[in-house]
Amino acid sequence: MKPITIAIDGPASSGKSTVAKIVAKNLGYTYLDTGAMYRSVTYLALQHQLREEQIPEILGLIRTNPISFSQTADGQQIVFAGDQDISSAIRQNAVTRNVSWLSAIPEIREELVAQQRRIAKDGAIVMDGRDIGTVVLPDAELKIFLQASVEERAQRRFKENQEKGIKTDFERLKRDIEERDYKDSHRAVSPLVPAADALIFDTTGVSIAEVVHFIQEKAEKIIDRN
Repeated sequence: MKPITIAIDGPASSGKSTVAKIVAKNLGYTYLDTGAMYRSVTYLALQHQLREEQIPEILGLIRTNPISFSQTADGQQIVFAGDQDISSAIRQNAVTRNVSWLSAIPEIREELVAQQRRIAKDGAIVMDGRDIGTVVLPDAELKIFLQASVEERAQRRFKENQEKGIKTDFERLKRDIEERDYKDSHRAVSPLVPAADALIFDTTGVSIAEVVHFIQEKAEKIIDRN
């Protein structure tokens, strides 16, 4: 059976990263969290006090601090920038509030998309983000677009932040998500939209297990045909 590529897109806290990890593990595929890549670059830019007009400097940071991933024994993702473990740092509120402007810079997207395509070239990968099915992997055999209400997504992120010890104001978080939704869906480069051939799934009130089952069932049918 020929391995396939699976693209899972959607707005913040729609559940895409959680289910993508599980689907990848169940299929024996590689999982790539593209959102973590953009968060990593945002973190580096903030650490060096760089703004959106300083594109050459930001690109230089990407090249001197290559982003890489590994996993703990219990399956938790670890994100590195160079030798530095930034897994927790990239989830801080300051990064969340700034990632939209950075991810809208064409040169930054071009650099990271090239890296993502190199990783995915042999298939057997589950990749999640905001433009995977439309830009990064337009030929992916399976494209999924997950969505959920703003209220539910804010509740999910609030719970995650509490578990990680990140102090968060719920109403501010909700406004941040709404603002990011607008910015991501209206940006000129790679806006957040479903691919024309994507399967759209609303995860509001739906369990993780149900979403995983939906995606995995679709994937296995395609794999069996190959």
